[in-house]
Amino acid sequence: MKQLTFLCLYYGFARHLPSRLLGGKQLRRWCCRHIFKHCGENVTIEHGAHFGTGVGISLGDFACLGIDCKVPSNLTMGREVMMGPNCVILDRNHKFERTDIPIGRQGDTERMPVVIEDDVWIGCQVLIMPGRTIKKGSIIAGGCVLCKDFPEYSIVGGNPSRLIKSRI
Repeated sequence: MKQLTFLCLYYGFARHLPSRLLGGKQLRRWCCRHIFKHCGENVTIEHGAHFGTGVGISLGDFACLGIDCKVPSNLTMGREVMMGPNCVILDRNHKFERTDIPIGRQGDTERMPVVIEDDVWIGCQVLIMPGRTIKKGSIIAGGCVLCKDFPEYSIVGGNPSRLIKSRI
């Protein structure tokens, strides 16, 4: 019941507050501490962030959910993660194997959680497909459609995603 109260407070009020007005960031963080599975120190939940019920979300210290982002309720995010505005993270997709049934009637795939390790920078308008793991120290360029995994300290961009270079 407590969690439902904080969800209502977040989606009904705190989500819409500008960051600099009435302590918007602090109120969103306070709500999320009561909603998420884990909410580390100095976490930033930006204006307009959408996270479903949020019950399985785990955010490390200094992690950020970007402006108007949409993330699933089973996201795991490490420490020191930056996220630009308008990012979307998916944890499932449509089934499409059968051609005798319209795609919209085939249902969804199983949920595949996304894991974002420590010290990651996700640019604006990034789409992260289900089941991806973003390794430590990686940079995901703005506008990228991340459809596969890459090694630690990778700089990744494009649609479909490709390795641009290593930071090492």
